[in-house]
Amino acid sequence: MNFLGIESSLTGRAWVGPSAEVERQSEAMVQQTTLPRPLCQTLARLGVAPEEAETYLAPQLRDLLPDPRGLKDMERAATRFLLAAEQRERIAIFADYDVDGGSSAALLVDWLRQTGVAATLYVPDRIDEGYGPNEPAMAELARAHDLIICVDCGTLSHGPVAAAKGADIIILDHHLGAETLPDALAVVNPNRQDESGDLAHLCAAAVVFLMLVEAGRQLREAGKSGPDLLAMLDLVALATVADVAPLRSVNRAFVRQGLKVMARRDRPGLVALSDVAKLDSAPTAYHLGFVLGPRVNAGGRIGKADLGARLLASNDPNEARSLAERLDQLNAERREVEASVRAAAMEQAEGRGLDAPLVWAAGEGWHPGVVGIVASRLKEATNRPAVVIGLDGDEGKGSGRSITGVDLGASIQRLAAEGLLNKGGGHRMAAGLSVARDQLEAAMERLSELLERQGAAEAGPSDLRLDGVLMPGAATVELVDQIDAAGPFGAGAPGPRYVFPDMAIGFAKRVGDSHLKLRFGDGLGAQMDAIAFGAFDTALGSALEAHGGARFHLAGRLDINSWGGRQSVQLRLEDAAPAG
Repeated sequence: MNFLGIESSLTGRAWVGPSAEVERQSEAMVQQTTLPRPLCQTLARLGVAPEEAETYLAPQLRDLLPDPRGLKDMERAATRFLLAAEQRERIAIFADYDVDGGSSAALLVDWLRQTGVAATLYVPDRIDEGYGPNEPAMAELARAHDLIICVDCGTLSHGPVAAAKGADIIILDHHLGAETLPDALAVVNPNRQDESGDLAHLCAAAVVFLMLVEAGRQLREAGKSGPDLLAMLDLVALATVADVAPLRSVNRAFVRQGLKVMARRDRPGLVALSDVAKLDSAPTAYHLGFVLGPRVNAGGRIGKADLGARLLASNDPNEARSLAERLDQLNAERREVEASVRAAAMEQAEGRGLDAPLVWAAGEGWHPGVVGIVASRLKEATNRPAVVIGLDGDEGKGSGRSITGVDLGASIQRLAAEGLLNKGGGHRMAAGLSVARDQLEAAMERLSELLERQGAAEAGPSDLRLDGVLMPGAATVELVDQIDAAGPFGAGAPGPRYVFPDMAIGFAKRVGDSHLKLRFGDGLGAQMDAIAFGAFDTALGSALEAHGGARFHLAGRLDINSWGGRQSVQLRLEDAAPAG
């Protein structure tokens, strides 16, 4: 039974409400606690039992932090790291060029700097070197360093690790491991094949943080003290959200605590980035994923690969300001490049058909730095796994994004093992690959077969999941604050979405190229504002703009709008359907 009977909304989606079990759980929570019903509905959907509600709303990192020694090679990695720091050895950090890699590197650079050790930062060029360690770079670093720490990469880098002769190698990663590991001193990775998988949801920065926790434990056992690790959680929070790690268990605690640290504005790089992005309020998980994260990523995508890591690691406000301005400029350029590739990729994918197990596109000269973002857009538009590849000469480099329940990383890794890809790896929801031009069609056909076996072809248009019904008079700032306590929301823990039923639209006005601003009410006096981003990209915008007095069910998420020192609740409108 569709929620409010909506089988096909203005955006073509069926509306699905809470299950009977969630309804029972939320009703029990309402009766056993003093919490408002909308909050109980959200908690019940997240799987929180009534007796756990109070604890869930105030998570403590000390209660949720896993024992670092539960990960293989962890003690060995921390011991070697401490030895290098204490003996002032030459340390190099080899980092991936995305937010997770940059945050991971900045954690180590910051920790070492506080102990008086300067580390060498190396971030490979996306186009010239590709993802992960490569043999020439590792051999060169090994000639000048005693210890090389690979962060957010390295688990599949057998050859490059072997090329680093004379240096010890520590790998701190979270990407899917193969049956054999590189010959490194330590490979700490919750996604090694011999791990339990209990911590598979951690991003690389969280793995690095756990190693620093273990290093702190070893220091205390020796009667010494180390840097304040809680002050570094801003970097872990940024990486967790930007890498789309599920916001559950310790990840949720990392992000909640990290946002509090970030609000103190102690880290020059994040202060400069927030200022250049005109972020004038306390940061939220949304800001990490959609405001700060893309700017940190911009250097690795279309600029100098190490800009993001250098910004996050900087302790000089002037340097940080300069780097932030450059990244902001690159991010604007990235958006233009992305828009062009996105249009071409969608046209090509539509030509192949959007109902296949795999949606894919490949184009001449498409920038490798934006193919991952475009793959995300294709995935969101089709609710199918998507791969986008930029071709250059005899090879193509691409990225893929998956949907819930379909392990793209394992399938990509299998293709590489079968020889259909030159290189490939990743995790369940995202993967990277390189493929010979003459193998492209065969590789995509085989990948489609593998994904179909996992049910990728069975996913229909993405339903709109709704938590319940709300009326304008009940949507108060206090209620939104209470609901926010169940967050942060994001991957693996989507924020609540409500329907305002049978609403009259007071006015509707187009804003910019594709957005819609409107005001609506229940006819009894209570009114609310709403903003629908990208409304005119679908039938939603034109239908509501020309409402003609008709009434609609309006669905979306609640936001706090701050203006002139006053706060009000605003609906971030995502969908609508005619009422009656």
